[in-house]
Amino acid sequence: MDPHSDTLSAARSFGAAASVYGAARPGYPTEAVGWLVGDSRRVLDLGAGTGRLTEALVALDLDVVAVDPVEEMLEELELRVPGVPRILGTAEDLPIEDAAFDAVVVGQAWHWFMPERAVPEIARVLRPGGVLGLAWNARDTASADWLREAGELMHERHDASASVDSVVGPGRPFGAVESHRVEWTMRMSRARFLDLVRSRSHWLTSPPAEQGAVVAAIEELLAAHPDLVGAEDLEVPYVTHCFRAVLR
Repeated sequence: MDPHSDTLSAARSFGAAASVYGAARPGYPTEAVGWLVGDSRRVLDLGAGTGRLTEALVALDLDVVAVDPVEEMLEELELRVPGVPRILGTAEDLPIEDAAFDAVVVGQAWHWFMPERAVPEIARVLRPGGVLGLAWNARDTASADWLREAGELMHERHDASASVDSVVGPGRPFGAVESHRVEWTMRMSRARFLDLVRSRSHWLTSPPAEQGAVVAAIEELLAAHPDLVGAEDLEVPYVTHCFRAVLR
């Protein structure tokens, strides 16, 4: 069995929850995105999903094309970022001409790729000296006890963003990997936090009984934790982990 087909199947589990994913997931700080792309102008957002990273790229007045293997995600992206060209495709087989982009950026998706096939394809569509930029948003569970408990209930150990160092490193023909991190806080309602739970791949691929149990446990935590009693909204601390490498 092709392991890539299993990965694609898992990635496509997001399709049924595209609108929830788009509404619940956080965006990316301007500082982080600017660091990823440097002075690039034409950028490919690979694994673009519902367009959270695309939004930040467009806000920087960049020329952006979005690629994702899930049609429902790209449809949600069109609603969120109208007018951005969308291409249905995978990192391992990009339907794009050679040397077309100054930068390829990947938000929250590198761990879905097969690097031995994706890296040559990314290098092919980059111009000489082009940049590959990778970003993950991770909830900063170390800074809030309630968030650490929520992470355990959400099976945080399954989240690639919790161990980004283990999945980063494109290798040749890219040079050394640089890293950067941006700490920030997102204010959200309790309902949005529950939607965030429902947008995660582990929850989406779990049996209905387990899904219900996880949501119920999170609801109980949000209602009872002493740090949250009386709070109208939640202050959710994040760290955006950024990595970039230049095509040699």
